[in-house]
Amino acid sequence: MRASFASDPTCARGRRVAEEESTFRSCYQRDRDRIIHSSAFRRLKHKTQVFVEHEGDYYRTRLTHSIEVAQVARTIAGALGLNGELTEAVALAHDLGHTPFGHTGEDALAELMAPYGGFDHNAQAIKIVTSLERHYAEFDGLNLTWDTLEGLAKHNGPVVGNLPHALAGYNALHDLELNTHASGEAQVAALSDDIAYNNHDLHDGLRAGLFSEEEIYDLPLVGDAYRAVDVKYPDTDSYRRRHEALRRVFGVMVADVIETSKAALAASGATSAADIRHLGRPVIRFSDQMWADISAIRSFLFKNMYRAPSVMTKRAEVTRIVEDLFPLFLENPDLLPAHWAAQVAAAGDDRTALARMVCDYIGGMTDRYAYRVHARLIGTAD
Repeated sequence: MRASFASDPTCARGRRVAEEESTFRSCYQRDRDRIIHSSAFRRLKHKTQVFVEHEGDYYRTRLTHSIEVAQVARTIAGALGLNGELTEAVALAHDLGHTPFGHTGEDALAELMAPYGGFDHNAQAIKIVTSLERHYAEFDGLNLTWDTLEGLAKHNGPVVGNLPHALAGYNALHDLELNTHASGEAQVAALSDDIAYNNHDLHDGLRAGLFSEEEIYDLPLVGDAYRAVDVKYPDTDSYRRRHEALRRVFGVMVADVIETSKAALAASGATSAADIRHLGRPVIRFSDQMWADISAIRSFLFKNMYRAPSVMTKRAEVTRIVEDLFPLFLENPDLLPAHWAAQVAAAGDDRTALARMVCDYIGGMTDRYAYRVHARLIGTAD
């Protein structure tokens, strides 16, 4: 049963381009389905989560990560009485704006784009779903509801100060009320992201041999989970032991969000989705102790995984690919694919417009395509 503070599709804030509603699906279901069928969503299967896509078949990619986030988010939303369809739409789309090579590619593009209005993957996700996807006859983008766009823009909280160009441009046309918090559904998607990557990065780091089970045994939550498995399944093999332990960590985090958020929602007095947006604080949250435990896990992963020597070597390699391609296309826009020619012509001598176009092109690349283009135009990266 949905709570009074859940987002109601019959009261959604509408789409920028008016459309006839579906007979069989709510507006949030249509948003979710359009995201799943988008080109940008498909490309996530070949974009880095932590390990570059071709380094192994079993590591998470941006696509599998997004699916895991959506699964966690649906569970939490259901337990809290929130709208699962809107929650899922935001969760599935939250990483659409990621570049090839994950945060490494984003850091490189952000530096290159600093003179041209900057780059931010959340803002780029808005640009993709409002402009860069061009499949529909009546509009550019996916024409998602205001509610979903708001969730994408500010699922991590209000967006204030100097806005990234991609977000500022759209917000001027369709006010997403960036100074308030997002819906409860979008807040659930944000915390589900934290839960998913902290757990699956432990799993992927172990598989990659970047650290051992003995090294994570003293981490909060993790050690207790392993000890519980050893008591219940003393004779299980090492692979099953690892999986059983880490899924327990997953479960403890999810349970904490549900219990803590139920109490926060009750104390807030919110009776509508609008109330949640205007509380002035997030209402979907971890307990203080859980947040401290998660922070300890994140610190461990930062040191032992995200900054591991082998990962840093790969980061340097793929940073060079982005740093090589950007100025090449900026100085030689004729090298862009033929279907970009009209946009190149429209940009004319406007270097900022051209830089943003090059950024959109490189940002949309998959890992493998970026490697292939670099090899063809410049030479294989060392």
